Amino acid sequence: MARHRVSRLLATGVMAMAGVAGVAYGLSTPATVAVKTAPPGTAAHTTALVMDGQHVHTYLLEGSRPYTPHAAPHSYDDYHCTLLNPHITKSSYIVATNFLPESVEVHHSILFLVPPNMAAAAEKANSVGKGWTCFGESPIPGLSAEDISATPWLAGWAPGAPENIEPAGTGMPIAAGSLVIMQIHYNLLLGDKPVRSKMQLMTVPGTTNLKPLSISLYVAPPDIPCPAGVHGPLCNRAASLKFTGEEFGQSQVNFVNLIEWACGRNVSDPPGGDTTTCTWPVGKYGNIVRLAAHEHLLGIRMKIVLNPGTSHAQTLLDAPYNFHDQHGYNLAKPVPVTPSDKLSVTCTYNPKLRQELPLLRDLPPQYITWGDGSADEMCLAIVLMTPPG
Repeated sequence: MARHRVSRLLATGVMAMAGVAGVAYGLSTPATVAVKTAPPGTAAHTTALVMDGQHVHTYLLEGSRPYTPHAAPHSYDDYHCTLLNPHITKSSYIVATNFLPESVEVHHSILFLVPPNMAAAAEKANSVGKGWTCFGESPIPGLSAEDISATPWLAGWAPGAPENIEPAGTGMPIAAGSLVIMQIHYNLLLGDKPVRSKMQLMTVPGTTNLKPLSISLYVAPPDIPCPAGVHGPLCNRAASLKFTGEEFGQSQVNFVNLIEWACGRNVSDPPGGDTTTCTWPVGKYGNIVRLAAHEHLLGIRMKIVLNPGTSHAQTLLDAPYNFHDQHGYNLAKPVPVTPSDKLSVTCTYNPKLRQELPLLRDLPPQYITWGDGSADEMCLAIVLMTPPG
């Protein structure tokens, strides 16, 4: 799992990655969308007048049957991937998406592209429509590290995110014959009933004069000690990491160590605290047009700074964070970047929420690191760019 995550982040200009969200968490604007129901496991599509009078095709994607989540051993979380076919016959741009979770236990959803040349491998992994377990990442089982960048994020959802409408004049490219993987993270602390979530895709022809979007991911490793006066066996970082490995496998521990190393920290004894920061090379030419943040339940703030510590440092985002109200931030105007520019990501947490939130307070005290579980933490900046010029 760590191998796939590193490969995806290398492909986007960074070296570590999350299993969230969002993906390009959206901004809502008035729109009229007509959607037809479809036979199970297929995609309905129709044409509607949306967004400034522009005609778009709307596809409704859903699995062939409801899925009943099952927690991983020693955990309360399940990540499940389903392969869906939107039956796109002409290359297009996705200009808006709308995820319908249909149940409170849905923690996040990410939609990944499967290009036509990888469709056969994805169909094989889909196990006759049953999908597969995909903690942290969606990679098609057996996919090589070199090929992971061929299945980029297309869209996503997290609690509080409205309908996602891409920044004006932009769209996410999707080629004719492509399939999509819908990854859903289920938090079984909230329930375990069968769920059949849906995703709406709104597209325009690929000949439309739009700038293609891409998503880059930048992370920082959380290291959050138990609050003062709170004690327990898992308040020891080593014991906590061992427990994480029992929940999600040794690859999860390897990934924690990897991002600690990539951020220049002592892997076995990194600095702990309520705040974490890491600075990355941007890694590509482009124009930043939207930002989004993803943390878990202890997160309270994110800050993103371009070229920190220099005379031309620029704060792109400095905003409160609420897990139940996640959304994106369109920049007032595109910000040009080069591969050598630096981007710092800072997340702030309130560790006392572990003992206060109804969802967490019955869990044992724990030193919190990066993890796939809803009771773990993340610090992920999601950056949408268009090509330079």
